[in-house]
Amino acid sequence: MFHIMVVEDDNNTRKLMEAVLIQNGYEVILAKDGIDALEKMDNHHVDLIVLDLMMPRMDGYELSETLRKCNCNLPILMVTAKETPADKKKGFLVGTDDYMVKPVDEEEMILRIAALLRRSKIVNEHRLTVGETVLDYDELTVSYMGYVQELPNKEFTLLYKLLSYQNKIFTRRSLMDEIWGMNSDTDERTVDVHINRLRDRLKENPDFEIITVRGLGYKAVVKA
Repeated sequence: MFHIMVVEDDNNTRKLMEAVLIQNGYEVILAKDGIDALEKMDNHHVDLIVLDLMMPRMDGYELSETLRKCNCNLPILMVTAKETPADKKKGFLVGTDDYMVKPVDEEEMILRIAALLRRSKIVNEHRLTVGETVLDYDELTVSYMGYVQELPNKEFTLLYKLLSYQNKIFTRRSLMDEIWGMNSDTDERTVDVHINRLRDRLKENPDFEIITVRGLGYKAVVKA
């Protein structure tokens, strides 16, 4: 499942876009402006950004330019009320991939997002490789030593997250908020249960291990 970040300072518009994207099968991360987006990108996997232009602190132009200067090639769909040729030209010059003018046709936005994902080859390359181990995000599979295991969605997402940021410590709370949702009633001990299941399933894996950091949470470490 693809993760779309919506960067929009208007609360109603942000919530509407979230609902439309969820209805079309996407996971959604919300940000109020460019600074908020950059902070959340440190802790969330993002496949594409839907970006407002006029925002406080850091606007859409600045965020696009910042990401491109950092060699971040995520597709960016800019959505704005500014519609002059000069505005669009500036958007493309700072690194925007596509441009829509408000009010946005919801169906067209979904089609443009799908096209951007295809063009960026994310659909075909949605994989993570660690040593000889390959995680296929679309198939929810882990392959190594000639074996292919299909994992339950939550277990796969948890493993993908840890391995995407090797050696980074994630607290149980941060993993709960991202994978189960901030409004979930599930207990944090659920993370422990899923980690134990992953360890059991992957106990023969030669490439990595999941380490418990006492008092903090978990991290994935590549074996030497």
